[in-house]
Amino acid sequence: MRIRVFATSQSAARALAADIARRLASQADVVLGLPTGRTPIPLYQNLVALYDAGRADFSRATTFNLDEFVGIGPRDPRSYRAFMHEHLFDRVNLSPRRIHFLNGSARDVARECDRYERAIDRAGGIDLLILGLGTNGHIGFNEPAPALVAMTHCVTLTPASRRANAALFGRLSAVPRQALSMGMATILHARRIVLLATGGSKAGCVARMVHGPLTPHLPASFLQLHSNAEVWLDRPAASRLNRKV
Repeated sequence: MRIRVFATSQSAARALAADIARRLASQADVVLGLPTGRTPIPLYQNLVALYDAGRADFSRATTFNLDEFVGIGPRDPRSYRAFMHEHLFDRVNLSPRRIHFLNGSARDVARECDRYERAIDRAGGIDLLILGLGTNGHIGFNEPAPALVAMTHCVTLTPASRRANAALFGRLSAVPRQALSMGMATILHARRIVLLATGGSKAGCVARMVHGPLTPHLPASFLQLHSNAEVWLDRPAASRLNRKV
């Protein structure tokens, strides 16, 4: 994996936003995979600023988000879809018909996961997938486990992941216990992957992801298999990496 270290989380977000804007300029119909959570909020703020300045055009881009909570509908203000509309979709010229999301309120979640895989295939696959990193090493909602599921699937969330989303729901007990997520093979089929991790709380996980063994108990370690994966960090997140990196 190629590692880039920035002085601050803001400088990492600015650089990645500029990188995405350049991709939009060179490939207007780019297919983007997008994350939610606290880490990408500065990235989305910078993308909106570039759009407002006339330096980013999303009109022909297509997006697929990584995951969504089970039992949460697309109009629920606590949904990841609502998060994306608040922070990016409603603030740039992205066509609504080019936005793709898992429907957490689908009656048949297995069928919904199959539908999502087919939609990604019809779009030609994901050109650039942006990932965050959970403190337990999850990407998307692929949680640490004895084995990982390849394709988009329903997953039972770990206590750590539910705690990380407690603020979104007001209290821990209200956080859903399951989510739908792209699988590891779906993620690894993206043509380019950039994982963005910031803050000292991610440092240990980052070091294990980069230097440790490939293991389903740290799902992010599977990025070692990808031929075009990058890890973008601020200094605190990079603080436990081998100095040779």
